Amino acid sequence: MNLPDTTRREFLHRASGGFGSVALAGLWNDLQGAPLNPLVARQGHHLAKADRVIFLYSTGGVSHVDTFNHRPRLTVDHAKSVTASRWLNKTGQYKRYLIKPRWAFQQYGESGTWVSDLFPQLGSVIDDICVFNAMHCESDGHDKATLAAHTGSAQFARPSAGSWVSYGLGTQNQNLPSFMVLAPAAPYAGAQTWGSDFLPACHQGTQVVPGKNPLPNIRPRVARPELQKMELDLLARLNRTHRKARAADQALDARIRSFETAFGMQREAPEAFDLSGETEATLKLYGLERGATSGFGWQCLVARRLAERGVRFLELIDVGSNSNWDSHGNMADHARLARAIDRPIAGLLTDLKQRGMLERTLVVWTTEFGRTPFNTNANHAGREHHNFCFSSWMAGGGIRGGHVHGTSDEHGILTDQDAVHTHDFNATMLHLLGIDHERLTYRHAGRDFRLTDVHGEVIHDVIA
Repeated sequence: MNLPDTTRREFLHRASGGFGSVALAGLWNDLQGAPLNPLVARQGHHLAKADRVIFLYSTGGVSHVDTFNHRPRLTVDHAKSVTASRWLNKTGQYKRYLIKPRWAFQQYGESGTWVSDLFPQLGSVIDDICVFNAMHCESDGHDKATLAAHTGSAQFARPSAGSWVSYGLGTQNQNLPSFMVLAPAAPYAGAQTWGSDFLPACHQGTQVVPGKNPLPNIRPRVARPELQKMELDLLARLNRTHRKARAADQALDARIRSFETAFGMQREAPEAFDLSGETEATLKLYGLERGATSGFGWQCLVARRLAERGVRFLELIDVGSNSNWDSHGNMADHARLARAIDRPIAGLLTDLKQRGMLERTLVVWTTEFGRTPFNTNANHAGREHHNFCFSSWMAGGGIRGGHVHGTSDEHGILTDQDAVHTHDFNATMLHLLGIDHERLTYRHAGRDFRLTDVHGEVIHDVIA
């Protein structure tokens, strides 16, 4: 349908008696396409292997040498000293002492990929996973490294990866946000990790806090739908009047769009978060008891349900800025934290595969950095921050399962072959979604910005 002589305001005014201005705003946007509806579904730059992302983020810095990067020499050389000057950027002979892993490693699957005893359930699905064992980034500070992992910038707040994906591809369901964050608390660097910054505000992540009432403000205050429609119609008219004098006000556009989304969420979101219809077998797969309303298993199962309903980008935060993987004092904390996510993540991958969704769903797991394979003395129970080498993984969505990309040196201190920077990791994620990371740009403050800044190479070796 072509409506060249009709403005958006005129369309809404003429038709406001039928469905309500909020619903009609969405209809008008669908008719007119992307310029007026920034969330309308769009094609990428090339053929996509994945339609959506479930991004799993473990806060605090997970030790690579205790999880996915098997370094036998680290055990052999336990308590031996190494000269640390070359990676600490200091002069003089700085000595550190190697510390062996606390947990044994074993090979899993037909691929024979090494995984530590911290993650036996993930080991059982390792043939669907591609492990990156030579990740690296610039910063060893939580805030900067977390920001870089999410936005591509360690120095300044910029749009998050989820916001870029929403901006580039839109949503597959106009009744739900295109980017949702299931998080009991924000990670280091706070809510800017899912912010849209200079992108239109409709692309920022919508946080859902696990609990008995994850959507506390979604239920209408009025009992009769027709009364709510009248309220929303009045609000829409006021917004349109206000908008006439503020043609460049993005915030108002985002506010109008938020009312449209909220109206749709009242119908669709409650059902998406209702797990009562899930079978006992499915709940067990995620490690959930009947009636559970929190925990990483709940986050993973709700993520699957939202992915089924067309949410484009889902981020799941594994704990917040307290009681996390930042194990300076005692690496034994890793065992408790691993137990909380091992079965849920393996269950998510299994469930997606059984439902035929894994092929088009890219599941990503990462952390801000790794942990030192050494410390100031050989008896130290913890490990420090380590940005020179760490591990991440991807699964589904066109990824080469059962593959390990990149190697470190024999102690897991520095990357050796096929190193992958955070920018490369993000470029590969976008590529699998059909997005050219060099072409997905936004003009701001006189220059074109992108998620990978001026860096990043797609890692084609990990693509099936």
